[in-house]
Amino acid sequence: MMLVFYTIGIYLMGALIRIAALWNKKARQWVTGRKDIFSSLHASFDENTHPIAWFHCASLGEFEQARPVIEGFRTKHPHYRILLTFYSPSGYEIRKNYEYADWVFYLPLDTASNAKQFIKTVRPTIVFFAKYEFWHYYLTELRNRAVPTILFSAIFRPDQAFFKSYGQFFRNMLTCFTHIFVQNTSSLALLKDIDLQNVSVAGDTRIDRVSKIAETKKDIPLAATFKADHPLLIVGSAWQGDLDLLTGYLNQYTKPLKILIAPHEIKEETLQSIESSFTKKTIRLSKAVDNSIATYDVLLIDSIGLLSSLYQYGDFAFIGGGFYDGIHSILEPAVFGMPIFFGPNYKKFQEAFDLIEEGGAFSVRNTAEFIPIFEKLYSDAILQKEVSDRVQMYIRKKLGATEKILKEIDFLC
Repeated sequence: MMLVFYTIGIYLMGALIRIAALWNKKARQWVTGRKDIFSSLHASFDENTHPIAWFHCASLGEFEQARPVIEGFRTKHPHYRILLTFYSPSGYEIRKNYEYADWVFYLPLDTASNAKQFIKTVRPTIVFFAKYEFWHYYLTELRNRAVPTILFSAIFRPDQAFFKSYGQFFRNMLTCFTHIFVQNTSSLALLKDIDLQNVSVAGDTRIDRVSKIAETKKDIPLAATFKADHPLLIVGSAWQGDLDLLTGYLNQYTKPLKILIAPHEIKEETLQSIESSFTKKTIRLSKAVDNSIATYDVLLIDSIGLLSSLYQYGDFAFIGGGFYDGIHSILEPAVFGMPIFFGPNYKKFQEAFDLIEEGGAFSVRNTAEFIPIFEKLYSDAILQKEVSDRVQMYIRKKLGATEKILKEIDFLC
């Protein structure tokens, strides 16, 4: 019965997205990206004679977890060809030209016929799913064809359907994986409790990724000039709720402090709204010039692709999203070692729990909670360094998930 409901839900979801495509850009990309997809797949794979490693990511965030595994796999197994699929346009549209993949496609909707046709056409030798994405028909078809299927960087919570009395249908999907690599011991315990034995703790591959980003970071001279010798607070991937917490307080802050804001979405109306909310002297990065940028108090980032490198200049970070669906990456600032703040919605992110426990990160629900912590860190250089050191130590301890995964799956390749 659950399979019937699942199948109806899949078809209903597809229909609703097609309707939304009439006015919504992302829905339209979702639909058009899958148009004639099987013709494109046949053109790409019918003549292929190489073994294929298929990596699937829900979206851009999951891709960042998959990226070190993809690149490590390519290095260790150069005779393989790599297929990368996405469910969401936000992943596909940004990474459709990813240089380490031989093919990048949208994943067709999870129906019985689509799954059979897709896997029959692609003929994968080994399959990797990043973090989550549990598609019944694809996983069942892979199991029926005895294709080794790996889930990595997975994280599980007791409130998920897998662990409920009604969750047998969802638990069955987990049995389709040849091996599951989880991020933490609590996820391991949950899976062991439902009698899954093909599970081990590898950690979070994103930590390997952000460490590599830090090693190859881009210098951004304008940001360095803007900071000069002042402490710098970076508000990364900022949503309105994050700015509501910070703006009033920062407008009244009189001690030396530079503020760098990277909005979650770079839209003209968003940029104008931020500019109008600050009484301090504010400039956009695109309009800044070297000989005057140091005279400004607030630097507004109005281009994409810079934030991960900008964190190298930070002394404090406030990461956005914690008043909405969930925080953005706190690992990107963490790799540079600084105190990190974020809102209350961080429950899906193990690194947030870990860094709070380590004393390197702070979840705040409002301005009143933010002020005393920030001012204590600002005024106490020794404490600030201790906190920063804890953050960097956490990153160093957690490195190596990618190598663990690649070593464990060697025998399958």
